[in-house]
Amino acid sequence: MTVSTAIARLNAADQDFARHLDHLLSWESVSDDAVNQRVLDIIKAVRERGDAALVEFTQRFDGVDAQSIDDLILDRERLELALTRISATQREALEKAASRVRIYHERQKQDSWQYTEADGTVLGQKVTPLDRAGLYVPGGKASYPSSVLMNAIPAKVAGVSEVVMVVPTPRGEVNELVLAAACIAGVDRVFTVGGAQAVAALAYGTESVPQVDKIVGPGNIYVATAKRHVFGQVGIDMIAGPSEILVVCDGQTDPDWIAMDLFSQAEHDEDAQAILVSPDAEFLDRVAASIDKLLPTMERAGIIEKSINGRGALIQVRDMQQAIEVANRIAPEHLELSVADPQAWLPQIRHAGAIFMGRHTSEALGDYCAGPNHVLPTSGTARFSSPLGVYDFQKRSSIIFCSEQGASELGHTASVLARGESLTAHARSAEYRILNEKGN
Repeated sequence: MTVSTAIARLNAADQDFARHLDHLLSWESVSDDAVNQRVLDIIKAVRERGDAALVEFTQRFDGVDAQSIDDLILDRERLELALTRISATQREALEKAASRVRIYHERQKQDSWQYTEADGTVLGQKVTPLDRAGLYVPGGKASYPSSVLMNAIPAKVAGVSEVVMVVPTPRGEVNELVLAAACIAGVDRVFTVGGAQAVAALAYGTESVPQVDKIVGPGNIYVATAKRHVFGQVGIDMIAGPSEILVVCDGQTDPDWIAMDLFSQAEHDEDAQAILVSPDAEFLDRVAASIDKLLPTMERAGIIEKSINGRGALIQVRDMQQAIEVANRIAPEHLELSVADPQAWLPQIRHAGAIFMGRHTSEALGDYCAGPNHVLPTSGTARFSSPLGVYDFQKRSSIIFCSEQGASELGHTASVLARGESLTAHARSAEYRILNEKGN
């Protein structure tokens, strides 16, 4: 297989740099009308026919010879069996990764709190886990046991009582690593269904699939479209775009390391984006040479080539300060600060899903076992979104307890504001509780 790259070269000093950068970053994950209508039809069928529709769609789309919903349910014993079917090395790696992810996310737990004012009024916040969460996991050869850990463990740490996993098994192909990860992460129930029909089942429930409160996990365009449509009926994590990596380098890191870091995201799919920013033009040339040298050695060379040629870039900037400005403009999913003193630049980073500090911290470590979550905002949404975490599986309720004196004092303020909004019942409800003025 012949592969070659023609990665874009941009210079921040060019007059039209901003326009070229915007064009490079543009990404619209919008479903076409045909996909949208198909998804709506599937959701409608699952809502109306429940388990029967799930069985029918699984037969049709996944080529699975399922006669009833019972053929699409994996019990806890089957997950435990998967642990015995993987190698000892794989099990050790899964368990170590799970432990690190769990320890990190334990620090994210939020607790309820209250405080008492001088007049006895008590205010606070009650933090409660969701009752049930749904986890979508891609199936078949494109399986990601790491995603099972990253999605299920924060839910369990948050206190979610039941985590339900859906994972397609196209042509009956079961991934033992995925099931083993589900066992280690504490997944409670597994259904071997996928696509829009699995999302619909989690959102609305069927005779066998329980309705959940939130759906998390990656999927194809049908899954993403279905998540859009059921949002509001249930919560969702995000609508994720293609994988991204932005490396900011001072020119002193081994160029082979940087090239492979760029490949680590480019190999996901042709639409993935890998960008290097550096003030050192000669270093950019060396990385380009490393890309050409290493690309033919990659198993997924064809995918990497299309990604690098289509959406990749080497960007020259004036200095490290401008490199940070470009990074904030891009707001990447993964940001590597491959520089001598990353801590010095960290305060200036405002927008990034995850920040990898120093020359030795590859993005791949974050994908699998560092501890922080690898479910991250893409397509510039790091400007306003955060990584998946324990807080995504907790909800907060306000607590207000007014003493007699407090209700009287607040009643005056509420009355003025309510009457200013012409909401008389609001005003009188508050006024009834004003001391010495009840009945006004």
